[in-house]
Amino acid sequence: MFVESPTVEEYVREYFEEAPILAQVAWCESRNRQFAPNGDVFRGEINRKDVGVMQVNEFYHLETAEKLGYNLYSLDGNLAYAKYLFEREGTTPWLSSSKCWGKENHIARK
Repeated sequence: MFVESPTVEEYVREYFEEAPILAQVAWCESRNRQFAPNGDVFRGEINRKDVGVMQVNEFYHLETAEKLGYNLYSLDGNLAYAKYLFEREGTTPWLSSSKCWGKENHIARK
């Protein structure tokens, strides 16, 4: 029996089941793209340092992500670091796209 893999959007929604605002952020930031059509990691159009489905900025976050063992260039690492960031800063890191996902600022849980 053939079991179809979930789409990136389905995977992101499931991953952020407890924080659905982050699934909305992923759509607004990247249209749920971790990789470009050529296979390279998806990069921001305005800021090329923004990478992956959550558009995590390499300049500000790469060193911390690597210290924590997260690979921003993989889907799982990008999502895991976004969850880590959300738990500390809420939606603040993604305020530039808030017109798309909502005006309310979800504060950090800790």
